[in-house]
Amino acid sequence: MSASLHRIGTTARFSEIVIHHDTAYLAGQVSQLSEGDISAQAQDVFDKIDALLAKAATHKGQLLSAQIWLADMADYAAMNQVWDAWLADVDAPVRVCVQAPMAKKHYRIEVQVIAALA
Repeated sequence: MSASLHRIGTTARFSEIVIHHDTAYLAGQVSQLSEGDISAQAQDVFDKIDALLAKAATHKGQLLSAQIWLADMADYAAMNQVWDAWLADVDAPVRVCVQAPMAKKHYRIEVQVIAALA
């Protein structure tokens, strides 16, 4: 392992976080809520991202980019309300949001972020 490469939460399949130089790359996050609307699932995902960013010694104010996948674009406006509230006190990163089939039927959202270290 390179001195400039650090992995956190590594399993045989993936790492939760990979830190390379001054950048943290988080694995895609999904909600484990088997029920709940997009607002509840989005908040759960953003809370998980906050916790992982803390593990990487950074925070959402350091976000560089976000990729968001929605199971249904009809959830776009409601997800954006949660997103806007989550980022209300920081500058927003670059972002993409698309519709995509999810790995499990109850997943409504998946989010992957990249952040600079604080």
